[in-house]
Amino acid sequence: MFSTLVACTMTPMLGARLLKSKQSQSSSFFNGKVGVKHHKQSKNRPYNSLLTWALRHKITTLIIAVAFFIGSLQLVPLIPKGFISGGDDVVSIVSLELPPGSTLSETEQVAQQAMQLLEQNSIVNSVFAEVGTRGNSEAVNEGKLYVNILPRQEREISQKEFEQQMRPLFQNIPGARLSFAGGGAGGSDKDLALVLKSENATALKQTADALERQMREVPGLVDVTSSASLVKPEILIKPLPARAGDLGISVQTIARTASLATLGDNESNLAKFDLPDRQIPIRVQLAGEFRNDLDAIKNLRIPSQNGGLVPLSAVAEITIGSGPAEINRFDRYRQVSLEANLQGISLGDAVAEVQALPAMNPLPEDVMEQSDGDAEIMIEVFSRFLSALGFAVLCIYAILVLLYNNFLYPMAILVALPLSIGGALLGLLVMQKELGLYALIGIVLLMGLVTKNAILLVDCSLANEKEGMSQFHAVREAGISRLRPILMTTLSTIAGMLPIALELGAGGAERSPMAIAVIGGFSTATLLTLLVVPVWFTYIDNFIHWLQKLFRGKEIRPQLDVSVNGNGNGNGNGKSPSVLKKDSIIN
Repeated sequence: MFSTLVACTMTPMLGARLLKSKQSQSSSFFNGKVGVKHHKQSKNRPYNSLLTWALRHKITTLIIAVAFFIGSLQLVPLIPKGFISGGDDVVSIVSLELPPGSTLSETEQVAQQAMQLLEQNSIVNSVFAEVGTRGNSEAVNEGKLYVNILPRQEREISQKEFEQQMRPLFQNIPGARLSFAGGGAGGSDKDLALVLKSENATALKQTADALERQMREVPGLVDVTSSASLVKPEILIKPLPARAGDLGISVQTIARTASLATLGDNESNLAKFDLPDRQIPIRVQLAGEFRNDLDAIKNLRIPSQNGGLVPLSAVAEITIGSGPAEINRFDRYRQVSLEANLQGISLGDAVAEVQALPAMNPLPEDVMEQSDGDAEIMIEVFSRFLSALGFAVLCIYAILVLLYNNFLYPMAILVALPLSIGGALLGLLVMQKELGLYALIGIVLLMGLVTKNAILLVDCSLANEKEGMSQFHAVREAGISRLRPILMTTLSTIAGMLPIALELGAGGAERSPMAIAVIGGFSTATLLTLLVVPVWFTYIDNFIHWLQKLFRGKEIRPQLDVSVNGNGNGNGNGKSPSVLKKDSIIN
């Protein structure tokens, strides 16, 4: 809005002061008369000849444009797809995890070993370790390492290459699982996240284990982890209801006693530890050395309704087993999360590779799959992109209808939109950039940019027709006279996008797909708009005049001779005919 205000106020004022009309400046760049006189001096002869050919071969021109658009859509499967490119940052995050039951000192020891390996790398500035926490909860077997590396201009390798160098070294640390956090925007620590859910715990575990093994064999997937692979030893207490009933003990009493002995309790009506300013609840539980002692658990005494005490082993089967370190649920189903980082593969290709694995084709009937993290957001973004694009086109069309007071002439302008999409896809393919969120933003941005050039052509063509030119000469003169401002607008836009496309500045790698989409789409749209829009305009203009003739019952314009001589002008004399006509525009 501010730039429009400046263009309507400051620019004319500065133009009146700087663009002096002098004969000595008639051929200079600063001459204000850069319209008809400029192109009549044969400055635009190549475009003049090309536009004349297009107007004489309209069907061929439109076929070429349609073929370009359809062909560009065939490039979509060849373009890597993702959500947001990770870019090249100065901070890498390493997640470390020890088996359940590990102590805090063991976690600190592993963190120290990892820090020593990282500090040996020449591009590492500093390493900060955080162990024993996970979000707002305590997890003594987990931790994170924050690795600060040199800025991109001071190192020869990228952040991804640095992480690739460190992964084999982390495998030398026994008894721990270390991996780089992908920094995904979907809430996951890894680039790729997948969730399996089921009510059948056995089928879920078997499917997750098989899928984890197969994912490790997929090229490009690294740091593959599964929440189902984390198991810990546990004491299994299975009540014997029949025997417990005979002894006057309920299952709830068994569960209450076992929980009190192992987990402890501070909510019961027990005494409090009194301090001068407050009371501290006292937790009651077995001592640590007895909580893992099977014999001590078996000898726990349970009160019965008969008033006696019965050992736990008399009313329950007690064994040592193993189970998942944690049980997570999703939509009330038990779930298993599988995660992986990407190396040399896009998110879209990785999702397709995982979906094609034998473990996923087919899944057991009682096991369901759902994308998570960046993959889930990517699928949602792509599914809603077409509706957003359609709404943008509808808004553009509505504004053009209001401006032209006509429902058909805006169609000549909108033909430039599909031509820009082909160029954007071609640019992404050539530069091997991901078709992700930023690229989609660039494509939507193109919808507003490319219509500007088409508006110049259509507006000038209508003005020429209103002055009495034939349709052929009105369109040709509009194209030639508007060639220079169109090219200047295109080149200035491309120049402004080049720093982003070249990934200059912080975060440039993430935004470069947007700039490449704009540059590619705007370039092809400009070249094709200069030829296709004039041709398509003639069809719409003829249709409008046909409607005028049909509903008004009279001839709107006389038949004109539009034969073209060698100079591209009508009547063979190098001059455009001037024909008086009325009602050439529907109001």
